[in-house]
Amino acid sequence: MSALQRKILYTAIALVMALAVWWYSGGPALFKSSGPSSTASQGTPPSGKSESVPAKEAAPGAQGPAKPVTVEVQAVTASEFIHEVSAVGSLLSNESVMIRPEIAGRVAKILFDEGFAVKKGQPLVKLDDSTYVSDYNQAKANLELSRANNERAAKLYSQGAGTARALDEAASKLKVDQSRLEVARTNLDKTLMVAPFDGVIGLRKISLGAYVTPGQDMVNLEGIDPMKADFQVPESVLSELKPGMAIMVRADSYPGQSFKGEVYAIDPKIDPVNRSVAARARLPNEKGLLKPGMFVRIGLVTRKTENALLVPEESLIPRGNQMFVYKVVDGKAVAQMVRTGSRREGKVEVTEGLTAGDVVITAGHMKVREGAPVNIAGQEKQDKKP
Repeated sequence: MSALQRKILYTAIALVMALAVWWYSGGPALFKSSGPSSTASQGTPPSGKSESVPAKEAAPGAQGPAKPVTVEVQAVTASEFIHEVSAVGSLLSNESVMIRPEIAGRVAKILFDEGFAVKKGQPLVKLDDSTYVSDYNQAKANLELSRANNERAAKLYSQGAGTARALDEAASKLKVDQSRLEVARTNLDKTLMVAPFDGVIGLRKISLGAYVTPGQDMVNLEGIDPMKADFQVPESVLSELKPGMAIMVRADSYPGQSFKGEVYAIDPKIDPVNRSVAARARLPNEKGLLKPGMFVRIGLVTRKTENALLVPEESLIPRGNQMFVYKVVDGKAVAQMVRTGSRREGKVEVTEGLTAGDVVITAGHMKVREGAPVNIAGQEKQDKKP
């Protein structure tokens, strides 16, 4: 590219940039008006008579009193407020066991109904005991023979006709046969499996006539009254966590319902990964509503405040680091700064700025201003009725 061509190119770029600056700085607007004379000539009708300005346009500020804004309100109430530390956890059975056989055998009887409550010591499963009965009878017969031989050896030894060795052998054989009889009796007893504690039986994993081996799963038994709740809390609340602390347990399966419990054990070790401490609580379950494995939300009750002032969360208006509410006083909105405390279930504790019985705006407060007249939604409908 020659020097002349470069000069022409730079000149064109400079003109384009200047035109752009002129355009964005309002240059086209200069051609829309030609001074006061042209404006006056445009505003005058062809007849030469000046048109009168309407009253509304002549006095835009004189529009009368402000129109009331319809709002929803709620009275400030004084009631007991429970301060809680929130956590999540899982429910556990108070006792839980899988029934398994200790010996091999064929299932002869199933003595329970799935899903029903059973008592401690109640028979659950019976195995075929024919082989174990025979072993017991054989061990019993051997014991009777050994006892007779021992008595005979002792009598001969006392008469000088027997040896000490024969007497010792007879006594040893007697003890061995006694032990074998105990083993046979124990194996025979193990053919009948019973419930180790009160609880609810689960779903069986065996069928009648099935051959089972030692350690094979048969059916689970759950002790669900009381229940246990395992949960973790941050180490920052460790100073407030103590055995005997009351808890409130809430489950998604029962919305709006709470179950009371009590902390009874705290893990002495803090988890170094998430810096939390594990705790375990116990809670009654007489109706059997709670089930092992349920996900629950747990509130640890740290303290209770009597006659606490509560307002809905939606009534609060944040302004910087401060909180405000709009009160309704003589039909007008009045802004009031408040100091808040704890929150729970859509309610906020107000520690300063309100008194019991004050009426605060819960909906529509974003449309009102200080001193603006308001209409209460419910009262507005009632006033219109004849």
